[in-house]
Amino acid sequence: MTPSITDSAVKAAIAAITSESATTAEKIEMLIEMAQGFQKKPKTAQDLRNAVSLYYRAYEMCGEEYPLLKARAQVGMAGTLQAIPGAGTDMLLQAKSGYEEALPILQRLASPEEVAEAQMNFGLVLQALAPYNLARISDSIQAYHEALRVFTWQDYPQDYAILYNNIAIAYLSMPMASEREYLRQGLAVQSFEVALKHINLIDHPREYAMLQNNLGNALQYLVSSHPVENNMRAIAAYDEALKVRNARDTPLEYANTISNKANALFNLPDDPKKPELGNPHNLLQARAYYQEAWSIFTDNQQLEQAEVVNQALKDVEAEIRTGE
Repeated sequence: MTPSITDSAVKAAIAAITSESATTAEKIEMLIEMAQGFQKKPKTAQDLRNAVSLYYRAYEMCGEEYPLLKARAQVGMAGTLQAIPGAGTDMLLQAKSGYEEALPILQRLASPEEVAEAQMNFGLVLQALAPYNLARISDSIQAYHEALRVFTWQDYPQDYAILYNNIAIAYLSMPMASEREYLRQGLAVQSFEVALKHINLIDHPREYAMLQNNLGNALQYLVSSHPVENNMRAIAAYDEALKVRNARDTPLEYANTISNKANALFNLPDDPKKPELGNPHNLLQARAYYQEAWSIFTDNQQLEQAEVVNQALKDVEAEIRTGE
């Protein structure tokens, strides 16, 4: 196998750091900086593995003398392990223990923002491990809430929106007895609504669209005695997201939202006051959305999503034929 340019760049950089007349602290910082370069703009999975090696090298050089740099190397390593495509539970567990070791040091020596960012990523690791019973989803939610103490909507609207989105998704994945199902779904809807009080269409369009789209999904699948009302609220939320998402600028996000909206239309009577008349008009609208979404997903090589939409399209066409 021919070594990649990045591999030789890593070797050259390590050689330079070894011979450099810099202080140990400066060498550690150089390694961390290089690792961040690979981590932020990886071209291949190998770039992420190189970043892990560099962070580990920095971590080893720290010994006990440079606790803050050591914690930064650990957090960097943990974040990179999370980002490796198909990262299995072993890597995620490694990332989890990295955060657990680094966070108390960061809390003592780093800025509140640096601590909050680590807590946000720690929450993601816990959330990813929860389905395997290797972490608790409630701990993930707690980590996000810790980060929210710093990432307020006034100062960090983007992080604020992402954190509330993560909290809502964490609630939705919480295992609860079926009679308490409505509770976790209600908490998820509430989380989206809290964030949307502060994240608006004008100032934060991208985050606004993400929250509205996901609020629509939560409303659509809400266990409730008012399914029609919830579907109507879901459609209103998707329409808000579609004020931002369009086929030209954000094709995949747009396709995602219109296929979600089609799902809601599929189950919504044309006249909510006269549900017995059925929904021939909404079914035709749903079919048009599914067709458009299918074509965008196919053009963009999103074959898995295209297949899901194709299946929904078959269902809606069968429903239309039944009503004819």
